[in-house]
Amino acid sequence: MIGRVVVTALLLAAAALTSVVANGAEGIDAGPTPGVRCGPGSLPEEMQGRAPASDVASGRAAKGYTCNATVIGRAGVSGGYRVERYVDPAGHECAFHDSSAFVGENAAFAGPDGTGVYVLDVSDPSAPVRTATLRTPAMQSPHESLRLHAKRGLLVAATSSVASGPGILDVYDVATDCRQPRLLSSTPLGVLGHEGSFAPDGLTYYVTSLLTATTTAVDLTDPALPTVPWITEEYAAHGTSVSLDGNRLYVAESRDGNAGFRGLTILDVTQVQARVPFPTVTVISRTTWPQVSIPQNATPFTRDGKPYVLEVDEFGERITGAARILDVADERHPKVVSNMRLAVNQPEVYDELQADPGNSATGRGYQAHYCSLPSRVDPNIVACGFILSGLRVFDIRDVRRPVEIAYVNLPRVDNGSSLNVGSFTVAAPAYDPVSKDIWFADANAGFFVARLAGRAAIPFADRYVAPGS
Repeated sequence: MIGRVVVTALLLAAAALTSVVANGAEGIDAGPTPGVRCGPGSLPEEMQGRAPASDVASGRAAKGYTCNATVIGRAGVSGGYRVERYVDPAGHECAFHDSSAFVGENAAFAGPDGTGVYVLDVSDPSAPVRTATLRTPAMQSPHESLRLHAKRGLLVAATSSVASGPGILDVYDVATDCRQPRLLSSTPLGVLGHEGSFAPDGLTYYVTSLLTATTTAVDLTDPALPTVPWITEEYAAHGTSVSLDGNRLYVAESRDGNAGFRGLTILDVTQVQARVPFPTVTVISRTTWPQVSIPQNATPFTRDGKPYVLEVDEFGERITGAARILDVADERHPKVVSNMRLAVNQPEVYDELQADPGNSATGRGYQAHYCSLPSRVDPNIVACGFILSGLRVFDIRDVRRPVEIAYVNLPRVDNGSSLNVGSFTVAAPAYDPVSKDIWFADANAGFFVARLAGRAAIPFADRYVAPGS
């Protein structure tokens, strides 16, 4: 406890020396991201991202909306917040995804054995097969904390909820046989969970709790005996990602839940990475933008040797959540260089869209939720889960001029879900760089394999460099 007080005091002192808020988006177009022509076999939307009530009434919505992408495989009836892909040393190709947006929400239609984290054999992407369900405490309630470290073959989650969790961390070995993960530890560390992230070396796993404003570093040097080298109550961190050298923590921050500072916070966590006793962590910068709602996650990457951060907001009202790219070459003064927003995310159509199925019923509306990158170095695309708008894929080879190149929007599935009011694609997608497939999950409909085609069938990245690769 003494160490925790010392760390908090040091953080407060450091924060006082830091510029708290900088407007990093002046003059950047926040209009809809342009799209490309949808190729043969597509079933395009009339308004980008929308499934209107008239389409539900006529039966058009039941066919789904697609552009330059085809669903080639599907499994299960529910999904959660993240999909991870892994190929083990024996060549087995596996997917891992949590099974519900809210704890136990899918039990009514998936059955009592349907809760937990699903393990799928995706050797045949047209027919994924569930091989195991992980039901230890954190895997039953991971919320947004499920993470894979591919190089170490570790799958980790913290018991989590919208606010916090009781503090259990589960660690599984997936390298021996990814189809049947092996539990290494289930430890009551006392960390409060909501979201999680790995340092690229796989030795540190960060756990955040948005509403209790705790950020915890967990040492996984020995995955059977996790320890806590650092914890703070200074930042209302929603989601985090770590730089490739492990020395920077990129924090999507929403202080006091939805009040106070909201934006991107960059922390210097060099001493945590180096395992300095009682580490000092300092704020490098805090940046916000005019369209900020609830920052969800922030992921660093480089393009042509220049550093950027992909950030995504969720929820909001007239200013609804969507994604953006920030230039962090000057990490003390990051700047937004582009937005990824759909036509349905524009404030001028907010009133018109309130009558659409699912918009008012979920209290969420047309929103972004999670985006993921196929590589931390020279990614060519970004795939996102947009609530009520499904899987959206953007070409970001020109980081200042993103273009939407594909989507899969499946707006209604009759499975008895309490969220069965439209597409509820909140999960961060995963990528198969060989087949050019994107794996995603929908809380209303399960796990999907989408194959890109036409103008969307470009290489996912010039180089494949991920934290766990």
